[in-house]
Amino acid sequence: MQSSIQSKVEEKLRRYQSGLDLRVLDLFAGCGGISLGFEAAGFTISAAVEFDPIAAESHAAAFHSGESEHAKARDITKLDASDLVEDLGLGSADEAFDIVVGGPPCQAYARVGRAKLREVAEHPEAFRVDPRASLFLRYLAWIEETAPIAVMMENVPDVLNHAGHNIADEVCEALEAMGYDCKYSLLNAAHYGVPQMRDRVFLIGVHRVANSEICFPAASNYHDLPVGYAGTRAVALKHVDQKGGRWVAPDLGSKDLPGPITSADALSDLKPITLHLEGKLKRGARRFTEGQGYRSRPKTDYQRLMRCWEGHESPGEVFDHVIRYLPRDTEIFRHMPEGGEYPAAHAVAVELFEKEAVLRGLSRDSADWVELYKKMVPPYPVHTFPNRWGKLRKRGPARTLMAHLGKDCYSHIHYDDDQARTISVREAARLQGFPDGFRFSGTMNPAFRQIGNAVPPLLARAVAVEMKRSIDSSKLVGTTATAAE
Repeated sequence: MQSSIQSKVEEKLRRYQSGLDLRVLDLFAGCGGISLGFEAAGFTISAAVEFDPIAAESHAAAFHSGESEHAKARDITKLDASDLVEDLGLGSADEAFDIVVGGPPCQAYARVGRAKLREVAEHPEAFRVDPRASLFLRYLAWIEETAPIAVMMENVPDVLNHAGHNIADEVCEALEAMGYDCKYSLLNAAHYGVPQMRDRVFLIGVHRVANSEICFPAASNYHDLPVGYAGTRAVALKHVDQKGGRWVAPDLGSKDLPGPITSADALSDLKPITLHLEGKLKRGARRFTEGQGYRSRPKTDYQRLMRCWEGHESPGEVFDHVIRYLPRDTEIFRHMPEGGEYPAAHAVAVELFEKEAVLRGLSRDSADWVELYKKMVPPYPVHTFPNRWGKLRKRGPARTLMAHLGKDCYSHIHYDDDQARTISVREAARLQGFPDGFRFSGTMNPAFRQIGNAVPPLLARAVAVEMKRSIDSSKLVGTTATAAE
């Protein structure tokens, strides 16, 4: 297996060194956060595999002009690379791609483990004969079938400590059996020009025949992460050998670097939304059919980047600056302190309720008192999910955007008291780093979900730049036989 992959990698390296582009296959692609980053770093996005049909449409619109074959949702558990390249007319699976990237979900891994990951090296159809097999097996099987020069895997910090497994280390073992050198690190998006604190694990593998050093990007921004992030990192790193091996300590920056991109840096040029305050916002799906201009000219470099991202430039307006209908909580949003979470929101709600109850002359525990309480105070226990709600800090980065945005946006309440609302779709996209010319397929809820699931494009770009530098420095010499010796 190693020799067949190695010969293909050699061919691809020589192809690239002759002046041709590096072609990317994005697995578990979502709407295209990783693809955007790699495209911006000079790679060509050749194909993607995504199970969600709406996200697949978004990806195809952004990178393939919406072509129907590229927009087709595909289930990687029922598809081989040879099927994909046949559908897209890309030739042979082991010749079509130079780079494989993606973030396979890890939920099923605990029932599979190290032995099964190793098995893919000898039995690439293992996932078909073992129903417990995780999607990591499919990722590895596709790497074997496509023989890329390099691979990149992204995942949540828990991938380093999932049911007692360091999955990143074990994936490295499987890749090393295929001939790849591997390293992994834990990067935070706020250190790379993203207005969001988001920890993610990145694993990079480069085939040994390239004879290249694997590096991770240096921080471009400094931000002292809150205590909670340190705690999460400590748990994630419990099973990581930090004194050697495959782990690379991340660059956390230093105080001589620029500070983080803040929420205001990202959002302040977008128009205020006040329809909900005027009684003009109704329930129902929000469709992206009406554009609106900007509040002002760009005020920050980040805003200029979001409007002028090459290949995804703004048409001079945005079409998805829309919000949810949440009439009960408008005044709570208004009176919450910046950075406040659910306990603060609940306290504000109780205070507002008590004032209203006094104004109405309601006696405590009367039927009207109870009814008003239910109407004004959120029903969730204060300490069960303390970070269920969160108000942005105007002069700080946002906390992690989650796919749960597709259900509600209480985790990201706008910092502007006068607007008293949760963030819009476009604001979520700005906080994640999607340029204004990037259009999300579907309606509001699916768009929020796509954004929350995505990798911040600027973070992906930083990793992609280092990968390209590594491949550019390849010291490939001789023939397959010489390299194998």
